[in-house]
Amino acid sequence: MVNYLGPLDRSFAALADPTRRAILARLALGESRVTDLAKPFDMSLPAVSKHLKVLEEAGLLKRRREGRVHHCRLDPRPLVPAADWIARQRAFWENTLDRLHEYLNQELLNKEEIPWHPRNRPPKRRSGSAAPTRRRGRRSSGPGPTRKR
Repeated sequence: MVNYLGPLDRSFAALADPTRRAILARLALGESRVTDLAKPFDMSLPAVSKHLKVLEEAGLLKRRREGRVHHCRLDPRPLVPAADWIARQRAFWENTLDRLHEYLNQELLNKEEIPWHPRNRPPKRRSGSAAPTRRRGRRSSGPGPTRKR
C-alpha cells in the first residue's frame, strides 16, 4: 500500500485514536513488550498490533525482537514538528483573539449606552400599499390529518 501522508499528517493520524494515545502514554514510562501493552485493552492481540503498526509507520514507536518477543519503545522525535505546528497555531489564534478583545472593548467605550425604554424603539414601518392588511389569527392552525390505522 502506498502511503501519501507526510510526516506531520502521519503523526496527527496516529494521535487521533485514544487507544494509540494510551499506548504512547504507557511507552513514555519505558520500553514494554507487546503482550504487556495489550493487557489493559479490551481487544485482541492482533487488534493491538494494528495500532502498534500505525504508531510504527508514524515513526512514534521503535520495535526490537528478542526471539518471538517484541519490545516497543517510544520515539518522540516525530512529535517535535507536531508540537511546533500547534505552537504556531496557538500563537496565531491568541493574537487574533487578543485583537478582537481589544476591538470589542474599544467599541464598548466609544458607544454611548442608551437604556432600553419603549419610547426608544424605532417606529414601525408602514407598507407602501394603500390596501388594508388582513390581520393574522392569534391561534395556530388546526391539527393536521391523522394517520389511519
